[in-house]
Order: sequence, then structure tokens, then C-alpha cells
Amino acid sequence: MFQTFQDTARPDQGPPRLAALRTEMARDHLSGFLVPRADAHQGEYVAPHDERLVWLSGFTGSAGFCAVLRDIAGVFVDGRYRTQVKRQVDLEHFTPVNWPETKLKDWLIQHLPQGGTVGYDAWLHTPDEIEALEKACAPKGITLKPVENLVDRIWSDQPAPPQGRITPYPAELAGEPHGAKRARLAETLRDSGVSVAVITLPDSIAWLLNIRGTDIPRNPVPHGFAILRNDGHVAFFTDQAKVDDSLRAHLGPEVTIRPPSAFLPALHSLTGSARLDPKTAPVAVLHALQEENKPISLGEDPCLIPKACKTRAEITATTEAHLRDATAMVEFLTWFDAQPVGSLTEIDVVTALEGYRRATNALLDISFETIAGTGPNGAVMHYRVTEQSNSRLEQGQLIVVDSGGQYIDGTTDITRTLPVGPPGDEERRAFTRVLKGMIAISRARFPKGLAGRDLDPLARYHLWLAGQDFNHGTGHGVGVYLCVHEGPQRLSRISHVELKPGMILSNEPGYYREGAFGIRIENLIVVQEAASLDGADPDREMFDFQTLTWVPIDRRLILPAMMDAGEIDWLNRYHAACRDKISPRVSESARLWLEQATQPL
Repeated sequence: MFQTFQDTARPDQGPPRLAALRTEMARDHLSGFLVPRADAHQGEYVAPHDERLVWLSGFTGSAGFCAVLRDIAGVFVDGRYRTQVKRQVDLEHFTPVNWPETKLKDWLIQHLPQGGTVGYDAWLHTPDEIEALEKACAPKGITLKPVENLVDRIWSDQPAPPQGRITPYPAELAGEPHGAKRARLAETLRDSGVSVAVITLPDSIAWLLNIRGTDIPRNPVPHGFAILRNDGHVAFFTDQAKVDDSLRAHLGPEVTIRPPSAFLPALHSLTGSARLDPKTAPVAVLHALQEENKPISLGEDPCLIPKACKTRAEITATTEAHLRDATAMVEFLTWFDAQPVGSLTEIDVVTALEGYRRATNALLDISFETIAGTGPNGAVMHYRVTEQSNSRLEQGQLIVVDSGGQYIDGTTDITRTLPVGPPGDEERRAFTRVLKGMIAISRARFPKGLAGRDLDPLARYHLWLAGQDFNHGTGHGVGVYLCVHEGPQRLSRISHVELKPGMILSNEPGYYREGAFGIRIENLIVVQEAASLDGADPDREMFDFQTLTWVPIDRRLILPAMMDAGEIDWLNRYHAACRDKISPRVSESARLWLEQATQPL
């Protein structure tokens, strides 16, 4: 299996490791040290070599950081992980901090003495992050100092950096050869008067060069850095052990492969102005350019928006991947409903679902660790079942199943909430409110120029009316055989990125009652130009969403009396489309299940 069920959190190891870290802080005359969950490429998911936060604290979430001072160690987590962190860290030695409500700068000012010095690894933080901290802390005399990574100094059995093989990605699936991409982006650099762009995000490099890698579990990207010149040439800095002759032939003479050790010297030798993304690049890169007094143009990674706006070929490819994935989901749901109540555990659910995806003979990996949380575990938004936490599905519970697959032609992400036996009325009311929000996003038409923050309230409105909400964004961007969490587009109250045609997003409102149950419903959608309407403004460009995910939503959890006619019509049409698209692809037993699951409300 791709997924394992070992518990990687070791809260018992936190106190001695924290003590060892503080010894190193004292040796370097530091008042504090920052331990982010990040690598030099600022990816959300990191290789075992870079799992410093979990090694130190035990917290395994995909976002967060620890600020270690001499007498307190704050573990900063957002709303997705506030239940989880309390289970995973030694609360006598680590203090959970609600972030972003509590900003790191405010916390440091509160806890540090006048004139304290906080160390950080300049490869693991961005210029924007460090600049904001320095500006906020300066009035109290607190200094931010780049230092050797102190965790690496004490981590005696730290795994080696990854050396996964890099392979070409077919141009027919990408929709554009990498030479055309390089030329297109080079033109934007020339137009802005920039000589080179330094690219540090692995998925940007993978997209730009039409390559994929195996350095990060679940994310088919290679580790490396790239320098794109304004004539279209690229220097790609990655370990030669990852490269073979087929990759060299794919990249051609305009892409030079160089070892990672050559990256800093290359920065020092650049001529002309260099673009650097202050939100994603390591501050170490900025420091290297500043050492040589290079002209620096701070600006967005030039790959971000072109990568986010999928080509027609990418949308066609991922549409097929989603239909294939839907067949696996329907076979799984057929199996699930046939099991006696009380006979399954969470691990049984995860194992079965991966088995149905594997049966497609196209699965290359899961796109993230499957979330299968029943009862109170369902309220842990990013719950990962382990052998220790594995719970049996009991009568009257709900189970949240959030999963996805990596296929050569697409990346999927789907959540369905399922009842274990007859559901309670409270659960059905909450589920129906979540469903109404999910349908509102699915039906949305909106004018050009809006961002994710403008649409996010549509998903929450009916929950708000009941005094309820959920502590995560409504949706994230998704790649095509790339990262399941892809920026910069999001459906979120903090997202200012304009939504454009071709952007793929998740639509996943939820509701979580700690200690009781969780609910989430998720489809993937893609922004498209909306069809014209009679009586509409003739000069107003409008967008809407095309649905990619075709799996029934459990009707047993719906209270039809809470839905209006438009919502019921949307759901009935969605279910009819699920039946029409998926029935020819599944087994006879799954076809019969699908027929029943998609009956009109």
C-alpha cells in the first residue's frame, strides 16, 4: 500500500529533544530559535530529511511551526489542527498557539526580553516573513539572526536528502511543450526589464520544464532550483543522480543541468536584474544576491498564474482522471454499504479504498494520506488513522472520507461523509447546511475580477444562520499530476488572487463538533467562461464553475425540507449526471448501487 498506519508522532521524545535544542541555543547565545514545517523550496509537504517540526515536537500536521524560547516553546497551528496538536505534543513542554489569530511577532514581543536574539535557518524562511518579523520586533530591540540549523545539529539520525528519479511529462497532456513555456515566460521578463527569474518552487519547475519527480511523497515533483533567463534558457540545479539520458534528451540544449552546489555561485555571478518571489523563495537566496549588490526585482514567481490556468489539454486529461477515480469511489461506496454495521475499522476503510483505486491499473500514488475519521475522529479535520488511533465504525456515527489519487493525467481530491447506520437529526441538519453551501459554490456565477475571498461566504451562509462555521478555507487550488494543494488560487477569506478560467479548485465546506462528529463534502471544480443569458449585461464578462467530480452525495444525510427548489434541482441533475457518466464504467453490483444512490430527492 501507499499509505501506512504507523504513528510517527513521538511526544515522549519532545522534552529531551527540546532540552538539547536549548543547549545549542545557549551555546550560540540565542534567546530563541524558529522551527518551521518547511524545506528550502517552501513546499507544504516535505521529505523525511526536512521533517524537523515533527521530530522536535511530535506534531505531524501539514502546516505550522514552533518558536522555541528559553522558557516556552509555542507550537503555532491554524484551525485545522487545534484538536490534533493537543493529541500529539507533550503539553507540559509545548504550548499550542492559535495561529493566525496570534501572530508570531506579537507572541515574540510578549515573551522575549528586551534585546533578545532569535535564530533562524535562512533556507527555511521567506524574505516577506523575515522582513515582517524584523520590522515588528525592532522597537523592542529583538534581533532576527540567520544561523546554522540547530535541529540538524542535534538530529543524529536525520535522513539524507531525497534522490528521486526525474522523468519527462508528455507534452500532449501538458498541452504545451516546455520550449514554448520558457519562451512565453521569457518574454514577460523582457517586457518587465528583468534579466533572470530565480525559481525555487518544485511544482513551478516541474510545470515549466514538463517534468515530474519522486522527491516528495504524494507529490510528483523534483527538488531543485532554476534560473530562467530572458532568452528562454534555463539552468536547472538538481542532483545528477536523478537525471538520465532520456531526461537530458527531453530538456534539450537550452536547459543546462547543474549540481545543487553550483546554485549559490551561479547567483553570485548573475548579471543584470533578477526577479525573486519574496513570498516563496528562501531568504538565503535574497541574501546571496544582496552580497553581490545585484539589482533585485521582487515579484511573483512567473510560473504561478500560467501554471494555475490549465490548458484545454490539461482539463481534458484531468476530466478523464476524475471519471476513472469516480469509478473507484463508486465501487468503494458499493462495498461500504454492503458491510454489516460495526464490522469495519478506519484502517479497513482506507485499505479498501486504496485497493479500488489500485484496481484501475492507473494509480501512481495517492494524492495525500487518506482521511477516514469516524465519530470524534471526524472532527479532527486532517486526521490520519494509525494503528494506535484506529477506531471501529459504530452505529449512529458519521465517517468523513477525504482521499485522492495521482494519475498520469490528473490529480483527484474528493470528500464524502457517510452514515454508519441511521444518522441522527442533528447530524442531518448540519450535513444539509454544509451541502447547501457546497451547492451555492457549484451554482455560482460571478463577474470577472473576483477573488476567492469574494465567493467564500457563499459556502458559509447557511451555517452562519445557525451560529456555526468551519475553521478552514472553502477550497484550495489543485494541480494536474502535480500537487493536490496548489497555489496561488484559493476559495478563502484571505485569498486576494483573481479567479481566472482554467483554475482548478476544491469546493469543500464542512462542519466539525469536537468530541462528536465531523462533516465535509468536496468536489473539484474548474473556472470557465459562463454561457450568456437573456437580459444579462452585454459587456459584463461572467465566469462559473465546471464540475470535475462525479460521485453521489449520500441522500440518507439530507433533509430535503431544508433545501429550496433550486438546490434540489441542482442535486438531482448532479446525481443524474453521475449515473450517466459512471454507470458504463463500473461492475454490475456497483451499477445497481449507483441507480439507487442517485434517485431524485
